[in-house]
Amino acid sequence: MQLIWPGISANQFNIYFKRGDENIKSLILAGGSGTRLWPLSRKHNPKQFLKLEDTSFFQNTLMRCLEVSDISEIFVVTNDSQRFFVTGQAKELGYDLPSGNVLIEPEPKNTLPAISFGMREIVKRFGKSIVGVFSSDHVLDIRAMETIKGAQTLAMEHLVTFGIVPTSPHTGYGYIKPAEKVGTGYKVAEFREKPNHDDALKYLKEGCLWNSGMFLFDTDVFFRELQQHEKTFSKAFDPEIDPDASIEEIYGKVRTISIDYGIMEKSRNVVVVRLEHKWSDLGNFNAIYEESEKDDNGNVIYECEDILINSRNNLVYSKSDKLVALIDVENMAVVDTPDALLVCPRNSSQKVKLVADTLHSKNDERAYLQQTVYRPWGSYTVMEKSDKHKIKNITVEPKKKLSLQLHYHRSEHWIVVKGMATVQINDEIFFLRQGESTFIRAGMQHRLSNEGKLPLELIEVQLGECVDEDDIVRFDDEYGRVKQDRG
Repeated sequence: MQLIWPGISANQFNIYFKRGDENIKSLILAGGSGTRLWPLSRKHNPKQFLKLEDTSFFQNTLMRCLEVSDISEIFVVTNDSQRFFVTGQAKELGYDLPSGNVLIEPEPKNTLPAISFGMREIVKRFGKSIVGVFSSDHVLDIRAMETIKGAQTLAMEHLVTFGIVPTSPHTGYGYIKPAEKVGTGYKVAEFREKPNHDDALKYLKEGCLWNSGMFLFDTDVFFRELQQHEKTFSKAFDPEIDPDASIEEIYGKVRTISIDYGIMEKSRNVVVVRLEHKWSDLGNFNAIYEESEKDDNGNVIYECEDILINSRNNLVYSKSDKLVALIDVENMAVVDTPDALLVCPRNSSQKVKLVADTLHSKNDERAYLQQTVYRPWGSYTVMEKSDKHKIKNITVEPKKKLSLQLHYHRSEHWIVVKGMATVQINDEIFFLRQGESTFIRAGMQHRLSNEGKLPLELIEVQLGECVDEDDIVRFDDEYGRVKQDRG
C-alpha cells in the first residue's frame, strides 16, 4: 500500500481530500399517481405539480437541485402523461431541461427501477458521478442542500441516505436507527417500518431518525450494490452490459420493488447523514395542514372566501367562487373543486386514496382529470357536461398547435372568443376571427393552431354518443404523444 501521508493511502487521500465544491448530478422522481391528495390531485395532475402557492412542489424541488447541479445535470424520471408538466413548469422558472434529461418510464414499477433508470442514463452521459436522488413532492428547507452536497466524501465508499431529526413521534414515516459514527454520518443499524404511536415514542428515545427517502450515490458504488443484491437489475440496467437496450426491454426484465426493499435494507454498507432541517413528504391533507400558516383559531384557509364561526383547526380549500361557511366544526379537512367535494376528519385524510381507487375501478374521469386540464399546447376547462355533451373553454398558447386528430363518436363546434385560430378540417385550411365559428363532424380529421403572438381562446361544444377524453385518434403530433390516449 502506497502511503502519501502518514498512515493514509493514496486512495484514502483522494477520498478524504477531494474538493467539495464540485457539482453533483440530481435525479428527481416525479411519476406519482395523484391519489393521496384527491380531489386536488388526479392521475394527470398529481401532487408534485400542484401549486398551493406561487410554485409547485416539483418547481421547488427543481430550484433546490439547482443549488448543487447545473440545469444540464438534473434528470427527471416521470411518465408519458406527465412529461409536459415537467418541461412546462421548468420553463415557467426560466429553465429548459434538455429533452434527454426527461426520462419516461414505460410503466410504473416503484423506486428501484426508476432510480436504476436514472443512474444508467447519467453514467451514459457523464460517466462516473455522484448523484443526489430526490422526491419531487417533498417540502425541504433549501439550506439542507449544503449538508447533502457535503456528503460526497461518504458517497464515494458508501450508500448514503438522509435521516430527518424528528420533531414528534410521527406514525406516517419510516425510521432509521443510526449506529457508530462514520465521517460526517452514521452506520445504519436498522431500517424500521412505519410504527404505531407507542413504538414511535420508543424510536425517538433510541435516537432514531425519520427516513426521508433521499439518497446520495456514487454510480460505481450503486451498481456494485445492485450486482450484489439484485443481479437481474444489474444485468438489465448496467450501461456497460448492453448500452443500446431500450428502456421497454429493460423494464420487461425487472420486477416491481422499492429501493428500500431491493438494496438499502439488504446492504451492510449504508450510512445515514442527519438533517436538522424542516422536511415533510406532504402525504395527505393533515400533513399539508401541519406545514401551513394558520390563523388565530388554528384554521388553514386556501383560495376561498370564508366565514368560520366557532370553528378551529380546520383545513379549508376551495377552487370555486362559493362562500365556504363552517359552524362549530373542528379538526376537519374541507376540499372543494368544481367537480368534487371532500369532507373528512383531518386525521382520516390518509384514506382519501380509497376514494380515488374507487373512481379508478369505475373508469370515472374524475380519477384522471380535473375540470382544468393542462396540455403541452395550453389548457382547457370543462364548463358543463352530460353523457352526450360537453362544453369547454380552450386556451392555445402562441405558436402552439393541437394534434391532427379525429373522433369517432362526437362532433365539435368551435367559436373563437379571443385571437385568431388556424383551422384544418381534412385537407382544407382556413382562419377564424373573434366571434366566428366552424363545425367538425365525427370522423373528420381536424387540427387547431395558434400562429399569432397572443393566446387564442375559444369555446368548444361537443355533441355525441360519447364525449369521453379517450375518443381521440392522433395522426400527427409535434409533442410525440401516442395516437390514442386519455386526453
